[in-house]
Amino acid sequence: MKTDIRVLVCDPVDVEGIQKLVKAGFKVDVKPTISHQELKKVVPNYDVLIVRSRTIINKEIIDAGKRLRAICRAGVGLDNIDVGTAQKRGVTILNTPEAAASAVAELTIGLILFIARNIALADRAMKEGRWTKKDLIGWELRGKTLGTIGLGNVGERVARLAKAFGMRILIHKRTMPPPALLKELGGGFVSLNDLLSRSDIVTVHIPYTPQTHHMIGEKELLTMKKGAHLINTSRGAIVDENALLKALQLGRLGGAALDVYEVEPPTDWTLMQLPNVVCTPHIGAQTKEAQKTGSIMLAEKIISAFSHLPQTL
Repeated sequence: MKTDIRVLVCDPVDVEGIQKLVKAGFKVDVKPTISHQELKKVVPNYDVLIVRSRTIINKEIIDAGKRLRAICRAGVGLDNIDVGTAQKRGVTILNTPEAAASAVAELTIGLILFIARNIALADRAMKEGRWTKKDLIGWELRGKTLGTIGLGNVGERVARLAKAFGMRILIHKRTMPPPALLKELGGGFVSLNDLLSRSDIVTVHIPYTPQTHHMIGEKELLTMKKGAHLINTSRGAIVDENALLKALQLGRLGGAALDVYEVEPPTDWTLMQLPNVVCTPHIGAQTKEAQKTGSIMLAEKIISAFSHLPQTL
């Protein structure tokens, strides 16, 4: 379609999605390192912004975007976008929660395995020339209970993978999953307190909202089984990091695996430096497949959305 719609790509996005937009007639500018102040200056010239997690689209940017009609997130979370202000302005919000689901789920299982078999400690010791076999007694996933908070695109895949390892599945979410899915997973639909108190491993797969801020705090961590493990590949601020640090230091929890943090990059590395914490730098969606799929999927959603929107404001 022929269009005068201008798109600004603010973060690194796979080239195939960009090419698809250009082929569809969109005028695309790519500035993957654009600063907040520069974005504020140029946003009045654009109809569409494409971001990942780096760029913050707050009220200041939205108000400056006089012709802005769509804010598009190549990824899952929308916590870096002021959705409320965008909705008041009638700006369309698009994202691709489906694209990275397998990547994040596989990382989640990988982190669980790292904890269970002390892989990080073993690797470090070998690189330092130390043979620590007798000190590295792990545990098996088979027969353990996994509690998943949330059962969306990622949570469901994690549950399926965990079931393949012979784990028992507990699920907590706002609404009851379809009975057929529960039966297929062999999962139990339980309250949050029940999940926390019965699970050997608790994994978080919910979006970050004001309601989920510090959803896992001191009270919830004390409810968990002594020696249990916490996995967070969702959003950092869902877990109260100070409370988690205390629970780990006191030996209340056996360990934690984190891909996301309250501040990214962290300014305080105390939690990440604990020996019973495995950590990665928010790489859940960092696979070639997820990046390409997300870019293409977002381009298709933009093309579809603008085929139904008026061409001028």
